[in-house]
Parts: sequence; structure tokens; C-alpha cells
Amino acid sequence: MAIIFGLGFTGERLAQRLLTRGVDVFAPVRGVERFPGLAKAGLRLCKLNLLESCPESRVDQLPSGARIALLIPPLSERENARLRNLIAALAPARIVYVSSTGVYGDQTAVDADTPVAPNDERGKRRMEEERWIASGPWSSLILRAAAIYGPGRGVHAAVRDGRVPRGADSGVTSRIHVDDLAAIVEAGLFSELGGTWPIADEEPCASADITRWYLERSHLMPPERTDTGTGLKFQGRRVDGQKIREMLGVELRYPTWRTGVPASIQEEELLADRAVRG
Repeated sequence: MAIIFGLGFTGERLAQRLLTRGVDVFAPVRGVERFPGLAKAGLRLCKLNLLESCPESRVDQLPSGARIALLIPPLSERENARLRNLIAALAPARIVYVSSTGVYGDQTAVDADTPVAPNDERGKRRMEEERWIASGPWSSLILRAAAIYGPGRGVHAAVRDGRVPRGADSGVTSRIHVDDLAAIVEAGLFSELGGTWPIADEEPCASADITRWYLERSHLMPPERTDTGTGLKFQGRRVDGQKIREMLGVELRYPTWRTGVPASIQEEELLADRAVRG
């Protein structure tokens, strides 16, 4: 059995993979009605609101001793304390936590041996969560994901919407397609591998490279800049995620944005066509 905390961009893909595999999957969410397709496919949804004083009472149908995929980004102190209490009460056999390469701070070259050096509040809170998970009585695996992209999300989606992509002025940086991240999380859930590992594809690049490619493909005009250009420039971060993939035996479906972005666009177009057809 598996429980997914954080049924968002990556969580939905993970749920689909686990259900296809025949795993009994549970997911506590704020809005049960938001996931009719996954519910129909067999996902067991229950309502969870961490702003309530006793969230455990709403999820008493969750199994104990399950394998947990924790995909929730940093929460408020009150919500995070309640989430931790709930997870501890479930006494999971294993937790796979998706963290972020943001814990490496300003370091521009990262591999499995790079020490953490968070330089902002979000990175520090990620580190606190990693430490809590690693110190628990359960088996754990922590995955520090590079920038996650896929259908409707990433540089190409921002440019299509007329927005300047996040990190447009940054140097070369690493990314990971959402399907590949879900595949790595799935493999991690059913392995006994522990530790903390960076996750990325095989071709770091600048956002400007993807922007240029997408503009040429779509014949769009570059998005208009509205900032003053006085912000600090992120130097980029190259991430070597090969070691964990080898240890888990996962081969990337999209080892580079050159295949991952076109596949994302194709899926977007397919979904749009289905919506038109009803």
C-alpha cells in the first residue's frame, strides 16, 4: 500500500503509475472532487485540511505501515507540525520525500557528494524537513529534484502565456521531466535504498535556449519584460543525478529537454483536442 501526500503536478503522475502497477493507493487532499479521473481509476481519496486542529480525525481511513510519498512543499509552521503528527501516527514503513536542489544554495555544480548550503528561508525549511524525515523510525529516501517541467509547466508554457520564464536571466541549469521524477519516486518507494540524492536529467541548459527554440517553433514574439533588471542574477546550477538513477535502475524517458519539451507540447495539444471534442 502507498499514500501520496501532495497530489499535485508530480503526485498525479505518480498515482497513475502506482495504480497501473496494481498498488492500493491512498491520497489525503483538500478537495476530493478535484480528482474524478483518478478516483475512477481506483485512487482512494480522503479529505485533509491541515488548518483544522485535528486533521487526523478526517483521515482515519488511511492505512498504517504504508509506504509514503511526501511531495508537499514547505508549509506554515502550524500546518507542518500537524502534517508531521499525522505521518508519525500512521507509522509508515518507508517515506520518500521530494525535496529541492534549492538546498544547495549558490553552488553551481552539484552531484551526490555536494554538501548542502541553503541561502534562503525556503531552502532552510527544506533542510529541516529532510532532517526530520531522515531521523524517523521508518526507512527513508530523500530526492532533491531540479526544476520540474512537463505539460503546462516550464519555460515553454510561460513563453506561450506571454510571461518571461522564471530564471530567464540565469545561467545553465538542470531540469527533470515530471514523468521521469514520478518514475524515480516510484522506484524509490519499493526499494530499500536510503540517503539523500540530487535528481536531474542529462542536459542542463539556460532558459534562453528553450525560449529561443519555442519561439522559432511557434512563430511567437518574445514576451515583453516588465521588470527593471535590477534583481540578482542566478548563476545557474548544473546537477548530476546519474548515481541515484543507476542505483534504482531507472532509465530516463526524457534525458534532455530536446525530447521532453516536445513531448509535453504534444500532450498539451492532445488534451486540448479532447476538451474540444468533449
